[in-house]
Amino acid sequence: MLTLSAARIEIGDRVLLAGSVRIPPHTAYLRQETPWLEVGAHPQLAMEYLLERSPLTAVHDEMNLLTSLMPEATGEELDRLIDRYSELQERFTLAGGYELEATAERIAGGVGLDEEVLLTPVAALSGGQRRRLDLAGLLLAGGDLLILDEPTNHLDMTAKRWVMEFLRDTRSTVLMVSHDVKLMDTAFDRVLALENARIDVYQGTYSDFLRQRSEAEAQRAHTARNISHEAVRLEDTKKIFAKGNATHAAKRRALQRRIDALRERLAEHAPPVRPRELRLRFPQPPRAGDQVLEVAGLAKSFGEHRVFDSVDFEVQRGDVLLLVGVNGAGKTTLLRCLAGREVPDAGRVRLGANVTLGFYAQEHEDIAPTLSVLDNIRRAAPASSEGALRAILGHFGLVGDMAGQQAGTLSGGEKTKLALARLMVAGANLLLLDEPTNNLDPQSVEALLAALQHYEGTVILVSHDADFVAQLAPERVLLLPQSRMVYFDERVLDMIPKR
Repeated sequence: MLTLSAARIEIGDRVLLAGSVRIPPHTAYLRQETPWLEVGAHPQLAMEYLLERSPLTAVHDEMNLLTSLMPEATGEELDRLIDRYSELQERFTLAGGYELEATAERIAGGVGLDEEVLLTPVAALSGGQRRRLDLAGLLLAGGDLLILDEPTNHLDMTAKRWVMEFLRDTRSTVLMVSHDVKLMDTAFDRVLALENARIDVYQGTYSDFLRQRSEAEAQRAHTARNISHEAVRLEDTKKIFAKGNATHAAKRRALQRRIDALRERLAEHAPPVRPRELRLRFPQPPRAGDQVLEVAGLAKSFGEHRVFDSVDFEVQRGDVLLLVGVNGAGKTTLLRCLAGREVPDAGRVRLGANVTLGFYAQEHEDIAPTLSVLDNIRRAAPASSEGALRAILGHFGLVGDMAGQQAGTLSGGEKTKLALARLMVAGANLLLLDEPTNNLDPQSVEALLAALQHYEGTVILVSHDADFVAQLAPERVLLLPQSRMVYFDERVLDMIPKR
């Protein structure tokens, strides 16, 4: 058990200023975001990357090294190599090393990565596939403590159920951050509520937590009223002794001490300060031509892996178009081609008259991590005043000192809000949105939905959030990889890998 104590000790990419943290020796951490360069730059196949995450791979590599050294060794050196090999082989066998590849395939399949994906270079995977590969690697590696930050992002409902069953059966302790209300109500037996710089522990499911918190707040409010009434009564009593002798002065001082103590208790029972409800509105965009976008013969491959071929469609002003397909069908890649972030192998993308394009990337690649939150939004709207930009940030809950904070230190949800704020101030009349609800809490998702429902521009959207899509009700749906355009109805929701 590693113990870190106060003073400026770095824990990951954060700094511990006070207190102490005891960390088990084998702790695995799944971040909310998997940077492209950290995973996508790996040249090997997804299966190779996955196997490297298991500590058993290092054991097997050492066994192979020992085997190669044995023919040259003699005497005591050979005995030492044989003893070490026997020790490693026993550990490897007991830990299931000879079934490692089968276990890796089972875990990969559980999170939605099939055999074809495992034989694909990591660099060719979509953002969602890279995220699932990172999760599969963590589950394969295991540990005494698994710290998971939004692990179910990019997972369909089948994969979510599998992950929750896996975590229920694991011997590891699991600490998870999640905004998935349904899962929070079924997969947890304890809730740590972080609010107003303190943590309260609640036993039970998420619904149990909501009920217990509501009851506790009602009790605090009742206690606060009683304290307040008592303080008022003592203030009235103190007025009786406003004038008088030394005895009266002593009574006034005694009453004041009691009043001060009550005020301290009252502060302890003050209602929690919660973020205000988000109210988002995209500005009136400039009017585009009737035809906003034309795509003809679009094709894209990564190496030998064909992502899509012969994609043809048109988008008219005011359309809301949903891209639907199985995981890995090329939805994100198509959006990136439309946005000019990827170059197609064939075909063309032609924007209509007076079209201004805004792109929301699920990996937040447009956010400069070393610049402040304010400077990041200023880059999207350099002509806007600081006051106007701060007001927009305030609508997204990025208030006060957060405007000066480096964007790289934001949480995944805060980066999502900053990216949406940048999109809002840019005033585009064509929005390309790749999983815009990832990392958002339910209240923020509702605010984004309302903003898009009132938006008068054109939207092309990728989303695994079937509830969000159902309420947005896009007019048309492009099915991938078939490149078939259909009108939206409730049957389309069955094609969306549900979150």
